[in-house]
Amino acid sequence: MASASRRFFLQQVSGACLAASAVPSLGDSDEESSHDLVDAHVHVWTPDTLAYPLADSFKKTDQVPSSFTPEELFTHCKPAGISRVVLIQMSFYEFDNSYMLDCIEKYSPAFSGVAIVDSTRSDVAATMKTLAKRGVRGFRLYADRVKANAWATSDGIRAMWKCGADEGLAMCLLADPDALPAIAAMCNDYPKTPVVIDHFARIGMRGAVDQQQLDQLLALSKFPLTLVKTSAFYALGKKKAPYVDLGPMIRQLRDAYGTQRLLWGTDCPYQVSSVDQQHSYTDSVALLRDKIDFLSKQERREILRDTARRIFFSG
Repeated sequence: MASASRRFFLQQVSGACLAASAVPSLGDSDEESSHDLVDAHVHVWTPDTLAYPLADSFKKTDQVPSSFTPEELFTHCKPAGISRVVLIQMSFYEFDNSYMLDCIEKYSPAFSGVAIVDSTRSDVAATMKTLAKRGVRGFRLYADRVKANAWATSDGIRAMWKCGADEGLAMCLLADPDALPAIAAMCNDYPKTPVVIDHFARIGMRGAVDQQQLDQLLALSKFPLTLVKTSAFYALGKKKAPYVDLGPMIRQLRDAYGTQRLLWGTDCPYQVSSVDQQHSYTDSVALLRDKIDFLSKQERREILRDTARRIFFSG
């Protein structure tokens, strides 16, 4: 029998897809639509490696920029109308989610989190449930073709997907395009597991959007609990603001998934830390808010706020 948390998730996602009227509304004014937004993809870290040690495979010089704390984030996101942020565990810390958890607690209710856990441990599902009590709503998995193909025979990964289904916790996939067939197989095996695919599955990272790859991502829309982040614009396509070359891909995703299953994120600090200063936080918000004309006001609100609120902030 499904747990209460999973039933809640199913109601939030599936109900929204069936009826747009179920989505909270900000009203009709452009001013209201530009505030109280949610950035669904941000990494934070501290230069204080004594209090928060890096994983053994990393060193301080790997932290580029050297610091990106919540306070530094706020200087970018608050002027842009963002009031809530989903923190994605930074790889520097590997399975030690302490810094992210402390930020969630310190700035509650501004943050929720996506953690990284060790899938090789026999207690991985118990760890997920413990982290969920501290504001974690998803778990990051790295999904290139080799890793994703290995999931089918991994007891730990399967335990994670089952726990995700039982507890309404999302599998958040940093996926390469060549992993999409294996992801489809897992979605088929675990149709009740929420899945969030980061950064358009990195389609367009090498330049122009590959339609064949995009078609594979569009095909995943048949799984009702699979969502896509429209994020990391700075790294895709022409890699140049105002990023309107990504509009056709966003339009196809809108048509396949509906905006109730699309959400937006910057991938800060990388959106704002380029050496040549070619990108800004405002550039990322503006693409969906101002630069593409095929989205209605309601659709903009769903991508920029309402979907992320449902998935990562429980309403």
